[in-house]
This record gives sequence, structure tokens and C-alpha cells, in this order.
Amino acid sequence: MVTNKSTGSCSSNVNKCIECTVKQCKFHCDKENYCSLDKIVIGTHEANPTVPDCTDCTSFVLKG
Repeated sequence: MVTNKSTGSCSSNVNKCIECTVKQCKFHCDKENYCSLDKIVIGTHEANPTVPDCTDCTSFVLKG
């Protein structure tokens, strides 16, 4: 489940516990490299993940 603190400006919703550099994500805080979600879900696209590249933030939503 993806939860967001609010739909207001990201500056008031920065979650300092979740660093993020994916500027294309709807939940990325533009002025800081943090996420605005309360929590995120991490998943994998591999049957047997062995390196960080095998994992994904499944909370990602394309900005639009």
C-alpha cells in the first residue's frame, strides 16, 4: 500500500527516512532527494535477487 501524508507541497511532506533520487517519480521531493510517502514498498523483478539492481521501489508512480 502506498500512503501519502497529503497532497500539499512536498516541502511539508519530506520523509527524511526515505532517501530518493528518482526525479521522475510523483512522490519525489523536487528540492531535496527524499520521498514524500509515509512508507514505500520494495519488490524485485528477479526470481532470485542477488544484487541491488534486482530490486525496485514498487511505490513508484510516474510524474504526470
